[in-house]
Amino acid sequence: MDKILEGLVSSSHPLPLKRVIIRKVVESAEHWLDKAQCEAMFDLTTRLILEGQDPFQRQVGHQVLEAYARYHRPEFEAFFNKTFVLGLLQQGYHSLDRKDVAILDYIHNGLKLIISCPSVLDLFGLLQVEVLRMVCERPEPQLCARLSDLLTDFVQCIPKGKLSVTFCQQLVRTIGHFQCVSTQEKELREYVSQVTKVSNLLQNIWKAEPSTLLPSLQEVFASISSTDASFEPSVALASLVQHIPLQMITVLIKSLTTDPNVKDASMTQALCRMIDWLSWPLAQHVDTWVIALLKGLAAVQKFTILIDVTLLKIELVFNRLWFPLVRPGALAVLSHMLLSFQHSPEAFHLIVPHVVNLVYSLKSDGLPSSTAFLVQLTELIHCMMYHYSGFPDLYEPILEAIKDFPKPSEDNIKLILSQSAWTSQSNSLASCLSRLSGKSETGKTGLINLGNTCYMNSVIQALFMATDFRRQVLSLNLNGCNSLMKKLQHLFAFLAHTQREAYAPRIFFEASRPPWFTPRSQQDCSEYLRFLLDRLHEEEKILKVQSPHKPSESLGCSETFLQEVASKAALLTETPCTSDGEKTLIEKMFGGKLRTHICCLNCRSTSQKVEAFTDLSLAFCPSSSLENLSFQDPVSLPNAQDDGLMQASVSGPSEEPVVYNPATAAFVCDSVVNERTIGSLPGELRCTENTSVLNESSKILVNKDVSQKPGGETTPSVTDLLNYFLAPEILTGDNQYYCENCASLQNAEKTMQITEEPEYLILTLLRFSYDQKYHVRRKILDNVSLPVILELPVKRTTSLSSLSEGWSIDVDFTDISENLAKKLKPSGSEEACRPKLVPYLLNSVVVHSGVSSESGHYYSYARNITGTESAYQMCHHQSETLALASSQSHLLGKDSPTAVIGQDLENKEMSKEWFLFNDSRVTFTSFQSVQKITSRFPKDTAYVLLYKKQNSTNGLNGNNTTSGVWLNGDPPLQKELMDAITKDNKLYLQEQELNARARALQAASASCSFRPNGFDDNDPPGSCGPTGGGGGGGFSTVGRLVF
Repeated sequence: MDKILEGLVSSSHPLPLKRVIIRKVVESAEHWLDKAQCEAMFDLTTRLILEGQDPFQRQVGHQVLEAYARYHRPEFEAFFNKTFVLGLLQQGYHSLDRKDVAILDYIHNGLKLIISCPSVLDLFGLLQVEVLRMVCERPEPQLCARLSDLLTDFVQCIPKGKLSVTFCQQLVRTIGHFQCVSTQEKELREYVSQVTKVSNLLQNIWKAEPSTLLPSLQEVFASISSTDASFEPSVALASLVQHIPLQMITVLIKSLTTDPNVKDASMTQALCRMIDWLSWPLAQHVDTWVIALLKGLAAVQKFTILIDVTLLKIELVFNRLWFPLVRPGALAVLSHMLLSFQHSPEAFHLIVPHVVNLVYSLKSDGLPSSTAFLVQLTELIHCMMYHYSGFPDLYEPILEAIKDFPKPSEDNIKLILSQSAWTSQSNSLASCLSRLSGKSETGKTGLINLGNTCYMNSVIQALFMATDFRRQVLSLNLNGCNSLMKKLQHLFAFLAHTQREAYAPRIFFEASRPPWFTPRSQQDCSEYLRFLLDRLHEEEKILKVQSPHKPSESLGCSETFLQEVASKAALLTETPCTSDGEKTLIEKMFGGKLRTHICCLNCRSTSQKVEAFTDLSLAFCPSSSLENLSFQDPVSLPNAQDDGLMQASVSGPSEEPVVYNPATAAFVCDSVVNERTIGSLPGELRCTENTSVLNESSKILVNKDVSQKPGGETTPSVTDLLNYFLAPEILTGDNQYYCENCASLQNAEKTMQITEEPEYLILTLLRFSYDQKYHVRRKILDNVSLPVILELPVKRTTSLSSLSEGWSIDVDFTDISENLAKKLKPSGSEEACRPKLVPYLLNSVVVHSGVSSESGHYYSYARNITGTESAYQMCHHQSETLALASSQSHLLGKDSPTAVIGQDLENKEMSKEWFLFNDSRVTFTSFQSVQKITSRFPKDTAYVLLYKKQNSTNGLNGNNTTSGVWLNGDPPLQKELMDAITKDNKLYLQEQELNARARALQAASASCSFRPNGFDDNDPPGSCGPTGGGGGGGFSTVGRLVF
């Protein structure tokens, strides 16, 4: 049979005929053959595979060998033995060199054919030795990739034990010798694919045997730090970086930068070659490691290396910006190098000639990614031109090229520069001691992320910036108490007075985390806020019942005491607080009241219920109709709780319009409301509720706070969502109301009115909806306009004040000739029935970044607002004259005084100081940044809003000054708190001093001390020396870059 096959493949018969005969030969493999015939067939097929003159012969060899090996397994096992395989690997096959990839492919296929045979174990042992020998011979990328394929399929062939470490080290050296001389795209892609296979093999070995990782990394550093001019390690080593765990950065960088055996020349060479790795197309995290090494060198004051590398490589890094695949990493490294190189404009001026061409090129391509990149690059360029001013001839062309992109504020530029400068740290101990305070330029303290705890950090910062609430918490006398309020007071005190840049709220996190929240996983910040406020509220109620003689300012308790009275919480929820003196701090600060009013549309009897809330959850207006909606009365349906504090929410989109009345509503929601069809009902079926029916002439349309997008789209505002919340709802179908008067289910109108406003109004935008089809929670990414001034319609109860917090007895509306409002209110009090517009100022915004509630990131914008700032008294006058102004503006067709005054106040508010709290990082920002966050970053959306009510007197500071002089408006701390903060600040100073001394000693023993341009240690603050200009920051702080 072997002779027939040999003659056939070398004959001149047509190819189709050959294929038919070959099929017959393959089918004949099932028949019995003696050992000699089998061996002859295996010899022939092996020769065809390895030495076939064309692809057809090699294909025939594979087909026939596989068929005969399957049916004659013992004979093939005897043929494919250790001696035969060893000969192939060490001597090759006839004219075929032993390093030919065809030999590895043949062995790879042979192992697959005898994988179930006992003799395969002997081959595995042989290959463990041979693959190590092959790697030591520095095979070419193609052969090394084929070897990686074999070892990936047969991990039993990978050397074990100590030989495994040696194998990894030698494989790293082999990658360091890879080269690709071709410039053709096809060959380059093939080269990258081959390198990727080898690096993936190393990754698999590192995972299986972690002990091989560190020796491999030491080998990488040895290769890239070599100063041998005859050897240049391959950039392909960059493919290994993405497989190094990022958790090892700190340990490895510290080990490298503090190792006395690593000379400056070797470190310089290694850093230069790592920067070269930025050109590797598929490598991830290269920029992270480069920046970490740059920071590590700055931390030990090895400035000579940093200067040499920056000047040598800054142009190469800039040139990488032309290539989209490596652009993000190159920009991160470029930003760090430029922003930290602040003692001289030399590095920046090396790239200045190339900026204009890059900007114009990327502007012309019109790609969104290019535009986003140019925004970041422009911010960097503005920072550098600000720091190195005085070169108009160099900068004017750049300014012209980037004029269409936003320019950062001067404060932001100063902050970025001060946080990034490594030359601001002098070698002298005195200079280090002068920089011990770790707080950012804002004077605010960040919160360290303890593992996906940004949801807590953003909420805590928003509460801390609620000035009146913070002052009340800090003024409480809680000595000896172990309550959650005590822990919150402790956290607020540290945020206000610690010298640390960021504080780790571990104790508070463990105490305040809801039991159902999984640790170290992302959670809903709104859910956390509600849980926190409810816990604080219930805790204080328990203490008040247990110790009624103690005022709320002296909530002393112990852990045992809290456990003993916890069982009484249920009783408290049934006994609502009615007077201010009985209210808890949470009720005083965040508590409001909502009145639910249901009117049966059959008998027109009504029921009412008043409930408390701390949070209003605002659903989004449907997008189908944002043009011609008006309300008769702003009311809503809450997701009510019968006891305790309640969070109100609404659900349901809408389809039909309702009627708006300027005398009873603050604003108009330009939307439609689900089944809220008041406007479409016949007049005789409308339930008039506590106000007189208004004339058609008084129905007007208001579009305040609704901005126009290009193309006619409207951006909904918080006002719109609030009015959507306060819209009537018709209860029909499955949602019908059981009317006791009719003794049956009836269609009804359900409305909601705010009857008591909170000091701080918390609004949650319901951005997360459940997708019934795909069973996932989706996020609504719509932009929402955030008014800095919000007027809340509050309809305080007068004649209905006797109603308890529960459903009232139904009132029969049989006499429709008499107005209901006249029945229920004193004569002459018609004005009192109109909602009063209570002005609120935006205090803080919690932003969610991401597309899902289970993932993403939270951060917050906030500012300080007190309740007695005279600049806002105009809001009261504005609210008192709104009805008249609205009707006059409608008749005159001009801007109303409300809009004019509101715009004036908004302009004033935009200029006030805002802060951005992003975990450990706190920076200055502006209200414009808050407004534009979603337009600039589509996944970043406002989620939780905190508004502060403006009133002439706070009413909560009665005994604020009894315990001493307040500092910056905040009360003096209790001795226990002050002692704890003083102790921690002393510890922090000791830590900083030890670090500074260590840096000074290291710098003194370094081979070359950095003092640029001969500056001494006494540079004036405004000079160009290391401590002048944009000094500050250094690398002992966290989160340097904004890119």
